[in-house]
Amino acid sequence: MHIDPALYQRMAKYNFWMTEKAYAAAEQLSDAERKEDRGAFFKSIHSTLNHLVFADRAWMGRFTGKAYAIKGMGVDLFDDFEELKDAHMAMCNDINAFTDRLTASWLDEDQVWTSTNGVTSKRPRWILVTHMFNHQTHHRGQLSTLLTQAGIDIGVTDLPFMPDLM
Repeated sequence: MHIDPALYQRMAKYNFWMTEKAYAAAEQLSDAERKEDRGAFFKSIHSTLNHLVFADRAWMGRFTGKAYAIKGMGVDLFDDFEELKDAHMAMCNDINAFTDRLTASWLDEDQVWTSTNGVTSKRPRWILVTHMFNHQTHHRGQLSTLLTQAGIDIGVTDLPFMPDLM
């Protein structure tokens, strides 16, 4: 299957835009409010943001061979919010650079990887890159709900209304 890399380049820009919006919204809360257990899968706004960095680092490490520091599933990488934000935005930049170099032929190839729990798998790369972006959207949806419940409106999140940032 041939996937146009422009799709992933647009999704990377969307990821950057939405990540900036998520942090701008989360910054309106205190550290204690961000870390409060709100009953979400990763409990808090802070830990859900950490999970996004964890997953992006895991997938990008597999795609690029770059060694990113990760811990186990559900283990926060960063306790400090500013360090978390800086690492997350750096990851967004890495994803943008990665998608700028994508080719349809690379996407058509299979990727073999070993998960964080030691299981080795093989799938077409286009499915895995699609999964990375779908995973981000899934957890940002959770963040949007958590922020709304905390009284913070993240604003417009629809891809067709994303400003051309890059």
